[in-house]
Amino acid sequence: MYRTKLKTLIDWKNQSDRKPLILQGARQVGKTWLMKEFGKTEFKNTVYLNFEESIDMQTIFLQDFNIGRIITILEAFSGTQIVPEDTLIVFDEIQSAKKGITSLKYFCENAPEYYIIASDSLLGMNLHNQDSFPVGKVNFHYLHPLSFYEFLLATGETGLASILNKKQWDILPVYENKYKEFLRYYFYIGGMPEVVNSFAQNREWKKIRQIQLDILTTYQNDFSKHAPYEIIPRINMVWQSIPAQLGKENKKFIYGIIREGSRAKDFELAIQWLVDSGILIKCNQVSKPGMPLIAYQDFSAFKLFFNDVGLLGAKSSLDVKTIIGGNQIFTEFKGSLTEQFVIQQLSTIDNMPIHYWTNDRSTTEVDFVVQYEGLVIPIEVKACENLKSKSFKMFCEKYQPQKAIRTSLSQYRTEEWMINVPLYAIGDFF
Repeated sequence: MYRTKLKTLIDWKNQSDRKPLILQGARQVGKTWLMKEFGKTEFKNTVYLNFEESIDMQTIFLQDFNIGRIITILEAFSGTQIVPEDTLIVFDEIQSAKKGITSLKYFCENAPEYYIIASDSLLGMNLHNQDSFPVGKVNFHYLHPLSFYEFLLATGETGLASILNKKQWDILPVYENKYKEFLRYYFYIGGMPEVVNSFAQNREWKKIRQIQLDILTTYQNDFSKHAPYEIIPRINMVWQSIPAQLGKENKKFIYGIIREGSRAKDFELAIQWLVDSGILIKCNQVSKPGMPLIAYQDFSAFKLFFNDVGLLGAKSSLDVKTIIGGNQIFTEFKGSLTEQFVIQQLSTIDNMPIHYWTNDRSTTEVDFVVQYEGLVIPIEVKACENLKSKSFKMFCEKYQPQKAIRTSLSQYRTEEWMINVPLYAIGDFF
């Protein structure tokens, strides 16, 4: 399995002003594998420590932040001599070590020669109030589930992946049916590494679905284990409502779907917890496509998506028969799987805020509006072959964006006012 973040980690390794790195991302997205693979391919030795599993090591930073003492303990624990330029030190689930996050400040200031990479699935969830956070002393990267490009690589379709990576738009139509076949697979399987690996090895659909259900159960167990007690019931209610929210024609989050009479103040903490954990993706509305987009966002209007299209399908009990039902899978749940797929691919692109737009009366909508390399770009998502969209056309006529994208099952082509990008290529277009 190959993850494109490996290149990002190599770039981090080669930086002269490198700081300890925190790798963020939801559980089960492959952070541990990525860190170990990085150590195996780029270093002579790797010292790996999982603080959730190694309970005795959770107090290693409590005595003091003397780096010499800490390194000595790590060498004894691992049985490996730590040579700064040859050794990667991995602190997995660092949030489980008391003052573990704080220790990174002292590695940065007093021992920058060491290569330190830490993972933290829970960093955004206010679990470090007892620790001093090392502001300005760490680098961050975020790991998402496998993109469609990575999925193709993991399933042995290196040729198809290469065409996307090289943006060879003229060649895409030759392999259109093959791309659509694997896109249908991806809609059902998603990008969770364990699920993808199972598909690549045996294609046992019942086993694939069971792994997805196990991941969903793990997420729910995390609610009770890590979330503040008083909001656990509301987290569960939000979590259970997402398929219904996305199954609407208008996918704006409606509190009344959770419970009649519900208001924002009842569930805003629960929603934020799910977003901070990486389990859900939040997409806010913007009032106009201005720069920067964040200045025009409406915090009261938003859509919520899963972090993975395969998990959304599992949560919604999507039947595996939809894979062989032509393009049926793309239109299931009023196209919610397709919109979920698109935001999942866009989310893997660094430094690209993702929002959506509606007019004042909410009668017209553009599915996504992104900010990328100095441009504000509207993106219309079409789950079927009917490409007519009055809203998208009206938006483009009103705001005259320099670039506009429609992504659909149709082939790549440019028109006077927009570019049609095949769904399977949207993540590699930028």
